[in-house]
Amino acid sequence: MIPPSHAPAFLDRAGWAGAAILPLAGDASFRRYFRVHRGAESAVLMDAPPEHEDSRPFLAVAEHLDAIGFRAPRVLAKDLDGGLILLEDFGDARMKEVIEADPAAETPIYAQAIDLLADLHGHAAGPLPPYDMAVYQREAALFPEWYLPAVGLDADAASYAAAWDEALAPIRADRSVSVLRDYHAENIMLLGDGSLGLLDFQDALAGHPAYDLVSLLQDARRDVPPAIEAAMIARYAERRPFDAAAYALLGAQRNAKILGIFTRLWKRDGKPRYLAFQPRVWGYLERDLAHAALAPVKAWFDAHVPADKRGDHWAGHSA
Repeated sequence: MIPPSHAPAFLDRAGWAGAAILPLAGDASFRRYFRVHRGAESAVLMDAPPEHEDSRPFLAVAEHLDAIGFRAPRVLAKDLDGGLILLEDFGDARMKEVIEADPAAETPIYAQAIDLLADLHGHAAGPLPPYDMAVYQREAALFPEWYLPAVGLDADAASYAAAWDEALAPIRADRSVSVLRDYHAENIMLLGDGSLGLLDFQDALAGHPAYDLVSLLQDARRDVPPAIEAAMIARYAERRPFDAAAYALLGAQRNAKILGIFTRLWKRDGKPRYLAFQPRVWGYLERDLAHAALAPVKAWFDAHVPADKRGDHWAGHSA
């Protein structure tokens, strides 16, 4: 992964002249990340090409999170026209890998992540766009748009949207908290001071508190044991109201969206590794659809998506 040609000049202006620029990571978007070294110091360079990515929401949400006491990376320098932002380096202790290296840490780390959510939900939503029905529907529509054609199916998108409109009606107006939207084990860092650092929050919206619970506990990229999911829901419910129907509704909506996104990453963006996650996501979706609150959506899936076009269709794919 080669850094953009204008990165050295940007680092010079930021006071990091001559720093080494090493590949760090990419994600499912057009953003790329590099680690910048200057002696014993390090920082993270985010390359977000402005023709593809608007970095202003990232900066705004980071500022909001910092203002209410949560650990987003500090911004050290920025060039929005050039698509470059220099960020505080949170290190390499990412929740996913820490748990893989030490399975005994799984429960206490998830407990800490749940406590962070409960604390975040003690604050009113930030100055964020609403997670309204238009967004719910736009996201859910990724399933018929990308998934169905990829498995050789065609279905009436209007009846699909109508099913979601009916099912989501009870929670459509809840915009009470800041929803980070990708709050899961690959976006949570364990910091040296014992706190948790937050990443990938630029798409945050004002919405329902159950959404980030789903992001964390129905993680597309790793198996969360059912006993831990149940224990963490109970832990959250000791601090904040928990709505089981909303959890299932937003779980189904998110997982349908993810199935569409992972298919799009394969078909449009040439990233087939995401297909390995499809069986896990289908497992979550099937479970969510079993809740009575999802009756209209379950009926649509039962009528339009045969069993052999669901999770088992993707068996054999590897990341």
